[in-house]
Amino acid sequence: MSDVVSVEATGETVGEAKWAALRELERLAPGVDRDGVRFQVVSEGERGLLGVGYAPARVLATAERPAPVAEAELEEAAPVAEGEHAIARELLQRVLATLALEATVRVEDDGEEVRATVSGSDLGVLIGRHGQMIDSLQYLANAMAHRAVGEERRRIVIDAAGYRARRASALESLARRTAEQASATGRRLELEPMSAVERRIVHEVLKDDPEVTTASEGTEPNRYVVVLPVRSAD
Repeated sequence: MSDVVSVEATGETVGEAKWAALRELERLAPGVDRDGVRFQVVSEGERGLLGVGYAPARVLATAERPAPVAEAELEEAAPVAEGEHAIARELLQRVLATLALEATVRVEDDGEEVRATVSGSDLGVLIGRHGQMIDSLQYLANAMAHRAVGEERRRIVIDAAGYRARRASALESLARRTAEQASATGRRLELEPMSAVERRIVHEVLKDDPEVTTASEGTEPNRYVVVLPVRSAD
């Protein structure tokens, strides 16, 4: 009788829950056949209203545990993608297949960084709420590149449907408006929790503003930027 392993996972959407379940399966059963994973949607979740009544999507993933393989045989049978290009492309294609999304991946290199761009329709699940999904994928890609290439690796940027440019523009406008308000009132202002990528954008926009300074406070995943006026209110 086959050894079966099952996990239950949650996410903002069914797609995100499936991806989380697959990652947990691969952690519990390295080498699991992704094509053989069976998903059961326990709940599609509830969006709620103004944060009230929210419930995450929940799925159950089941697969046969692979037979034990000697480490040397495993390395020979499943070579790891080498180089930033291959790592970014393979990771994204794997995620797209898991989420059953029809999209294309374009990888470009400007000499300083490698940019992987996903084009297609209905990519909201790949981006995630406030970009959490795409930021997690970017973090994972860079961690994999660091392990494969070492300190000489180039930074990998993952984008989808123009999300990075739109979000950066919105954050830059928010940062400037907040700086003006903090300077005018003489009071510190806290922004909503953001990912490290987004906090970096705010810090960069305001680093040369003589009227304010910025700092990150709180703990992940609720870490946020604080904009502090140079001159405090009396």
